[in-house]
Amino acid sequence: SPEMAATLACAAAERRSMLFVAIPRMAGKSTVMRAALQQVPAGTPIHALARSSGPQLGIPQQADGGYLTMSEIAHGGYFDDYLSGGEVQTVFAALERGFSLATALHAPGIEEAFEVIRQHGVPDPEAGHIELVTYIRSFGHWSNPERRVVEKIWEVDGVPAGNVQSRLLHRWVEADDGFEPVDEAARIGIRGGYGEMVDQFRKERDA
Repeated sequence: SPEMAATLACAAAERRSMLFVAIPRMAGKSTVMRAALQQVPAGTPIHALARSSGPQLGIPQQADGGYLTMSEIAHGGYFDDYLSGGEVQTVFAALERGFSLATALHAPGIEEAFEVIRQHGVPDPEAGHIELVTYIRSFGHWSNPERRVVEKIWEVDGVPAGNVQSRLLHRWVEADDGFEPVDEAARIGIRGGYGEMVDQFRKERDA
């Protein structure tokens, strides 16, 4: 929906750390993430992390206000930019120095997504740097989806004692195939510009 798009755009414009979640492959996690990152402030560095870049994975020594991106948090290290274990811990530790993060993983919801992060050894305070979680549903066979839908977007307040605290901002209602707002954001987009972005995306949708 235009409201979902505006929330994602505001999150990127404000350099919020974002997580994109789905179950099957090819659900659109990376596609939505790249679209959101188009809205970062001009001149914002985006560092694509990879195992082949060395022990620091391509994370600059000095914080530069940029985004760290990894294609996926995943066990097994199937690809150079699919990171796991200590590598994921290194990335989240860098967020303490002022970087932002955009990444993805496979999970059926927000609680399960943070459990995956915990399984990779990330402490709860560092996991709490993630401020927006987007869940995507894919219909049809994973290799050739018939449709992909951004189903839910949550704003995250933190992860105290292993329990993610969040509020559901938007959802897709399958019964009537419609999108609806659920709650107002407490931080994302409140600096201004959200309404203008909603209008912009609505015009683009209707064009």
